[in-house]
Amino acid sequence: MKFLNKLERKFGRYAVPNLMLYIIILNAAGLLITIMYPQAQYYLCWSTSAILHGQIWRIVSFILVPYTTSPVNFLIFAFLYYSISQTLERVWGSFRMDMYIITGLLGTIVAAFLVYFVFGVEMGMQVSISYLSNSLFLALAATFPDVQFLLFFIIPVKAKWMALLSVVMYLYDLMQVVNGLGWMPYGFAMLIMIVFSLINFILYFLGTRDLQRINPREVHRRRDFQKKMGEREQSGRPLHKCTVCGRTDKDFPDLEFRYCSKCDGAYEYCSEHLYTHKHIVAHSYDKQ
Repeated sequence: MKFLNKLERKFGRYAVPNLMLYIIILNAAGLLITIMYPQAQYYLCWSTSAILHGQIWRIVSFILVPYTTSPVNFLIFAFLYYSISQTLERVWGSFRMDMYIITGLLGTIVAAFLVYFVFGVEMGMQVSISYLSNSLFLALAATFPDVQFLLFFIIPVKAKWMALLSVVMYLYDLMQVVNGLGWMPYGFAMLIMIVFSLINFILYFLGTRDLQRINPREVHRRRDFQKKMGEREQSGRPLHKCTVCGRTDKDFPDLEFRYCSKCDGAYEYCSEHLYTHKHIVAHSYDKQ
């Protein structure tokens, strides 16, 4: 993504390494607070109406609400997502990792405000780092789809299938809300919450795909090329012919042919003459 490259060149020196580690530490602190003072969770969790009435700390304190109240499950969560974040940070770099995390958190916050103002729905405990954690897993699956996880510490499952299962679970949760409360307003509120909270993965996925291949002009060009190749095959003419020796792919099917970028025109050469021929430049010959 060109925009992200520009940001990295300008602000990359301000990147915070291991940002996900600090978020996990905050979440662990929230777990300890919740265990010692269960009622404290009420003052830490997200509440749009409370924020609008002055309790602005909730914009940040929702990060402290523990992913799970089970210490054992929390240790598994912390180890898994710290490992995932470290893997992605080694591939992306600290700045891009920070941007991914911050975009995910901002998406969650924007979604919570949006559903409150549009539908009047208070998301409460739905606003948590669970979406951020799942977006990290989806990013890992998109980057390394064939990496394996041990489901229940026994069954090896590739990341791409685990990611698909995660998407299915999102759809299941959405349908549970719809079946219980209906689409309006709770179903749409939940849908907006899911989409906006995963905006970091959506932007990452679109930014790393080769979208040029679905460009209508590119699709039309490929179809014309395939049509011409099909017509040439039916006519019995060779697809490739060496400019120097005249050998073709029909006579020598194992021979490789390439175009020369230094020649002035579409001149093709076999592998034997690609680097030894005289370059054709504007009606003159220039020795290589």
